[in-house]
Amino acid sequence: MISETVRVLVVGAHPDDCDLKAGGVACKYADDGHDVLFVSVTNGEAGHHELGGAELVRRRRAEANAAASVAGVGFEQFDIPDGRVEPSLDNRDRLIRRIREFRPDLVLTHRPNDYHPDHRYTAQLVRDAAYLVAVPNVCPATPALDSNPVFAYLSDTFERPYPFSPDVVVDIDDAADRKFEMLDCHGSQMYEWLPYVEGVLDDVPDDPDERFDWLRSGGLPHVEALSTVADRYRDDLVERYGSAGEEVRYAEAFEVSEHGAPLTDETKARLFPF
Repeated sequence: MISETVRVLVVGAHPDDCDLKAGGVACKYADDGHDVLFVSVTNGEAGHHELGGAELVRRRRAEANAAASVAGVGFEQFDIPDGRVEPSLDNRDRLIRRIREFRPDLVLTHRPNDYHPDHRYTAQLVRDAAYLVAVPNVCPATPALDSNPVFAYLSDTFERPYPFSPDVVVDIDDAADRKFEMLDCHGSQMYEWLPYVEGVLDDVPDDPDERFDWLRSGGLPHVEALSTVADRYRDDLVERYGSAGEEVRYAEAFEVSEHGAPLTDETKARLFPF
């Protein structure tokens, strides 16, 4: 029995983004009785080389819902077209209202210097919503939060203008199997679109069991990079878990944004109780 429920909102630009970067901790939160909501800012309609429009939107929504069910978390999708995210006032207000309605303790999203414009502008929208979520005269029809949540960034490998610098690195070895099951639900991305983009489409097995093994073994570069997080931040894992951190294979990392509430030792222990 948990003493206090933690509410975690993960905001990704596309229907599979939350799973890729925070699927492991989402499973751990849910298993411990905490509340997690994944939000995709776009409808995902552009993420395929053969499908598109309403057909792809329906497929990707179904995939994301299936993946969320694996983790035991919620999933919602905005109707902004894929590839068309803008850091507009309307989009900011929409996100402010949704954050207030969910009332998270922790909000996770992309960094603002990501390769994809949808990721960058989603990050800007979330960052711009920080602080304003607690200002009553902004979007006054939706009650403001009593205080600003902690906002943090999902990990990436971009170096310019500054590299990702984690404040929290979490061992997800006990949730790795389910994280890969979540990614497996995103068949349009893991076995079709991303292999096409990365030039390995011909390597994807036809048999469902074989292609899952291919995914987990690192056949897709986009996913293979997930296995490098633990090695990149090995010192952080050892600091957090002691000698057991040396053996961690899969981890997820988060960098706290200065735009939200500070991550004190007390809030760190409460928000990342793993």
